[in-house]
Amino acid sequence: MSSDDTVLVINSGSSSIKFQVIEPDSGVARQSGLVERIGEPEGRVVLHHDGEVLEEVGRIEDHRSGLRKAAELMASVGHPLPESGIIAVGHRIVHGGSEFYEPTLVDDRVLKEISTLSDLAPLHNPANVVGIEVARDTLPDVPQVAVFDTAFFHTLPMPAATYAIDRDVAREFGIRRYGFHGTSHQYVSERAAKVLGRGTDEIDQIVLHLGNGASASAIAKGRAVDTTMGFTPLEGLVMGTRGGDIDPGVLLHLSRTAGMTVDDIDALLNRRSGLWGLSGVNDFRALTERISAGDQDAQLAYDVYVHRLRKYIGAYLIELGGVDAITFTAGVGENAASVRRDALADLEMFGIVIDDDRNENGQGERRISADSSSVAVLVVPTNEELAIARDAARLVRS
Repeated sequence: MSSDDTVLVINSGSSSIKFQVIEPDSGVARQSGLVERIGEPEGRVVLHHDGEVLEEVGRIEDHRSGLRKAAELMASVGHPLPESGIIAVGHRIVHGGSEFYEPTLVDDRVLKEISTLSDLAPLHNPANVVGIEVARDTLPDVPQVAVFDTAFFHTLPMPAATYAIDRDVAREFGIRRYGFHGTSHQYVSERAAKVLGRGTDEIDQIVLHLGNGASASAIAKGRAVDTTMGFTPLEGLVMGTRGGDIDPGVLLHLSRTAGMTVDDIDALLNRRSGLWGLSGVNDFRALTERISAGDQDAQLAYDVYVHRLRKYIGAYLIELGGVDAITFTAGVGENAASVRRDALADLEMFGIVIDDDRNENGQGERRISADSSSVAVLVVPTNEELAIARDAARLVRS
């Protein structure tokens, strides 16, 4: 196999699909794009190709039709997928359960297991399965590789991974803390070490992946020792439509007194909580606009978001016994200077000092902490697609 080999990476989310054709060795993305607003009245497919941006707007019924439209758009610019030198299709799979913690070739058994795990990640695994099925139809002779979000957190120490419930029930039903966004946390932690000119095995760090889904991780010498998401992606930080930590008694109360069914509660927790539940919007830019307009619900949503974030940063500082770096990544982490500022405000006693000018300005990988800060505060754009491409290429080349 040559250095010109490519990997098609499909990151099929709850209402959108990111895709890239990547040269895993160089890291160059030959083509990339996004299918968004799936199932809404007006969807959109965007393709970046040779410096140009192509766009198609129209209703996208489901993930299957979205992926097919993306393939058609790539073919329309003279690069049909079967002729793109693709050696593997790498798929981001959110939940791998206890069985999957390494990049895995997908066969019928593996696909069935991933589908079975949909109960643990109902917003994501069903979409992930569709991505695999469509890719198998489109590229039947190309290996499909599943890369699991939970894999990086397979190393969690048992005290961090264990829920304090009846041990026999936990063992029978596989109940433990799995963690998610692992591909991003691993990639960003490795890049953060490079920015500092050190090895991942030389530093302790906190990574804050803040997007529509959000999670934090504590990483000691390159090994994940704690993370905010747990058995499912519902635990931990406040997110776009998920509220993170909640007293389980609230759910029992809603069942007993409000007559809510399991499906009702599932919809509440996954789709009608978090920023959306508190303010009516889940896009952080829209939230900021509402705050500027004096919307008190939006302000409270922001304050709850930052409060929870600071709570976990403090916990991980203690758990790690101090850190060398704190790194922000993903859409909110990379773009919302106010969140970075407020999350780390008044932490000088821990050696954490943000430089306001660096925080407000700049792009790409950068240090935003003051020269006097003993803890490096970084912004590192995540690139889950490149990490998946490299994992997939390593597997099929081995």
